[in-house]
Amino acid sequence: MSASFLSKKTTSTRPPHSLPGCAALSLSAFLCLSVAPLCATAETTAAKPVAAQTDATKTAAPTFEGAAALLPPDSLTHHTETFAGHKIAYTAHAGTLVLRDNAGKPTARVFYVAYTQDGADPAKRPISFFFNGGPGAATAYLHLGAAGPTVLSFPTGNPTDGANAKLAPNPDSWLPQTDMVFLDAPGTGWSIPVDEKTADKTFYGVKQDASAFAKAIQLWANTNKRLASPRYLVGESYGGIRSIEVADALAQQQNLMVNGIVMISPALDMLLLDTANSPLASALLLPSFEASRLALQHKLSPDTAAHQLDEAYHYALGPYLSTLANTPLTGEDAKAFYTDVATHSGLPLDVITKERGAPQPFAHDVRSRDGRLYTLYDGTLSIADPFPEGVDNGDSPDPTLSGFGRAYGSAFEHYAADSLNFHTDLSYNLLSMKVNAAWDFKGNGEPVARQIPVLRRLLALNPTLRIFIANGYYDLACPFASSRWVAEHIPVGRNRIGLHLYPGGHMLYTRTDSRAALARDVQAFLSP
Repeated sequence: MSASFLSKKTTSTRPPHSLPGCAALSLSAFLCLSVAPLCATAETTAAKPVAAQTDATKTAAPTFEGAAALLPPDSLTHHTETFAGHKIAYTAHAGTLVLRDNAGKPTARVFYVAYTQDGADPAKRPISFFFNGGPGAATAYLHLGAAGPTVLSFPTGNPTDGANAKLAPNPDSWLPQTDMVFLDAPGTGWSIPVDEKTADKTFYGVKQDASAFAKAIQLWANTNKRLASPRYLVGESYGGIRSIEVADALAQQQNLMVNGIVMISPALDMLLLDTANSPLASALLLPSFEASRLALQHKLSPDTAAHQLDEAYHYALGPYLSTLANTPLTGEDAKAFYTDVATHSGLPLDVITKERGAPQPFAHDVRSRDGRLYTLYDGTLSIADPFPEGVDNGDSPDPTLSGFGRAYGSAFEHYAADSLNFHTDLSYNLLSMKVNAAWDFKGNGEPVARQIPVLRRLLALNPTLRIFIANGYYDLACPFASSRWVAEHIPVGRNRIGLHLYPGGHMLYTRTDSRAALARDVQAFLSP
């Protein structure tokens, strides 16, 4: 789960998405899963700890109390590894950045891991800043799932087996193309607010969060003399919303403009995910149901997928949406419509009828079929249903959120200690329901912050800004059709938005082939 999309509940019936994150599922406690240690290979020089007294740590450190005081000093290690045939010597820096209020008082210690290629020209070498979403998800998903030098792999043939996930060198790391800084949001991972009593108002909201990330990025870039480097943001799930807001905050508050944004399985506007109340949101979800059905029936091939998904999109935005948004049908007309929707979605006719043609992706009767319980984050991935007789949604676990995705937490703790020489007794807070529950989605005087207008302004104000959007076919949390719909309705800069679809779900990079394809496409994006 790269995910990061825990989104706050938008209605009384829809739970918040969490994960590498997009819309709304409750988080349950993480299982502590063991992960095999990463072994050095012939192409990898074992990490060498070095003194961490660099420019980033020379300033006098403030005195902290509570959990913030338990974080260890920064750690630097040197590595040499081979990625896709390229041998790269790089430095890993695991540490914290101190955020302060207007009076200079520390408000948070933000944990990060930076990977920088040794000997590269900083004026030409791109730097990419990564974050997951939730809100409430740490960045271990993107770090160990997609782009970092080490990847967490799940057993072949059993992708839901988190207990036997293994760390290994990542052949698809983005390091050959860009230096990378992975940042945990305050309240997640090892990023700790100094005062928990005021953390809600200081950090847990759309605008506050963007300001905090923008300042952290400016601090890192300034301290490490990277203000002249090409700058990119990479966000997953709610990280899509976050990347738009952070790009705006960087420009308006830190006077830094970004060259590009990479969004993976992004939430672009919360209203486009509210299937309980919006016919448009239901229409944008339907193609993901159809793609999942085709895949489960072995009818979706690389040669036909683009055409099939295009047809699904036009059916959903055409006959389906016009019928759903119109006066509700009755009698035989309603039965014919529900039958058509059942055929497209692959869901049982009785479920479609009960939900009046707009199936809710998190509902148990939608996810449970033939004794299997499917995950919101991949419509083709399932486990044995622990409650096949039917239960309330709150008692029905999500296989990704409550299952194998939990492995990223303990895996990151192991990786940080073993490979980055960053040792702490603090648990890595992979998914925080406390942060998610406290999140303020309001904008500046708006009931809900709207990111699409912000994106439109960014593209107009920055005429070279480019956007890369990656979606999985089977993602029911942040559907690929929502990205397409948003891109099609951008009046300025539409030609600078690239849409990329891959076999997979919300965390499309857990599939080896899709992770490799994503890395290749990102390489092209970063080297225009």
